[in-house]
Amino acid sequence: MPASTANPPRIAVLADSDTRWKWGALTATRTAPSPPVLDGFLLRGRATPTPRQLAEVGVHADSLREVTAVEFLRVMAGTPYDVLVLALVGGSVQAVLHGLKRVVEDGGRRPVVVTGYVGVVYEKLADGLLLRHGADLVLANSRQDAERFRAVYEGVGADASAVTEVALPFLGGAPYTGRHDPFTVVFAAQPSVPENRADRAYLLDRLVRHARLHPERDVLLKLRSKPGEHTTHIEELPYQKLARRLDLPPNLRLVYGHMGEVLDRADLLVTVSSTAALESLHRRVPTVVLTDLGVREALGNHHFVGSGCLASWDQLDAGHRPDPDEDWVARQGVAAGGPSSGTGSYDDAFVPARERIAELLDSSAGLPPLAPYYTPVTAPGYLPGILARHHLGPDGSPLPGAPAAAEDPGPVRRTVRRAARGAYRHGVQRVAPVIRRLGEL
Repeated sequence: MPASTANPPRIAVLADSDTRWKWGALTATRTAPSPPVLDGFLLRGRATPTPRQLAEVGVHADSLREVTAVEFLRVMAGTPYDVLVLALVGGSVQAVLHGLKRVVEDGGRRPVVVTGYVGVVYEKLADGLLLRHGADLVLANSRQDAERFRAVYEGVGADASAVTEVALPFLGGAPYTGRHDPFTVVFAAQPSVPENRADRAYLLDRLVRHARLHPERDVLLKLRSKPGEHTTHIEELPYQKLARRLDLPPNLRLVYGHMGEVLDRADLLVTVSSTAALESLHRRVPTVVLTDLGVREALGNHHFVGSGCLASWDQLDAGHRPDPDEDWVARQGVAAGGPSSGTGSYDDAFVPARERIAELLDSSAGLPPLAPYYTPVTAPGYLPGILARHHLGPDGSPLPGAPAAAEDPGPVRRTVRRAARGAYRHGVQRVAPVIRRLGEL
């Protein structure tokens, strides 16, 4: 049944990491036709966020629980949600789409399905997009992304009408008004970029050198997670671990917390290719994307070609101040006039998605059948493996032995899950790097 003003829309958000939960929950509230009832679901896996990470994100739901894909689909079969936001990696989105298609075929009803990306899309464009195809709305965070998304879908003969231009839902905060005292430099670390020890050690060394060259400045290393925690990407070599071996100057500090709060005191944001650069540009904080390790697709900083933000540590040490290109900024879904320019350009970015969702909810004909591009006919050697990872068969139905969802896990099962997840993270951050080094001998 369509949502109404008398009954607020009921929205489910399924996310697989802390950053995707933040994106999904904020997307749900920004695109809902009216203030929603929001139920959160965390997909059980290596990156399931910890309570500390969820608290740091600062986005709350009316309910929040951890599930497997099969458990979640059983919830969908029995609960009349109006909208479902899939804040997941592409393969998980595809699995839920096929599972939900099966739920509808078995007599259930489905919600409007929304999906997209949590930040800059700089790798696996075709793969990720085709795995998301089949949702009612595939959100593009900028005009540039919307054009690229449509080109991919049309290029393979898939329906591109789901592509809907919006903006990153977590932009905002007070605009930069000028130099703080002390002048504050923030380096936004990324879990997997760069990924090798030498490059990460180099960046940390340059940050330390910058702090020593400018003792009057406050230099912050903004970290995404604590050792043992995972985010959207695996971090095998945490900067905290590398920093323990160094004698850090007193004006250099390692900080956690909400990126928006860190940007409140920033005079210069430095990164390799983090989405934090777009948050910073939106607020008009001077922003630098580093070229020290090259401008390469593997680093993601190629996305910022033409931005006016590319520079090196040598240039920053000498006092360089970036001057962003306004046309480039506008094409990235960043409000050209700033978050408080009075133009309403940022809030307006979500109107098309909001109207499209309301149109689908109010349709007298009901929602159309889910029709992902990948089917057992179009991708017989690819799709079954993707579905099997989530204990689903080629037709989207649960495989024999799939996890049951009749009741919440007891204390023993919860303890075993925490232990298994901890062992996996230990293996990624400690054992795997050792094995890799031994292999290089």
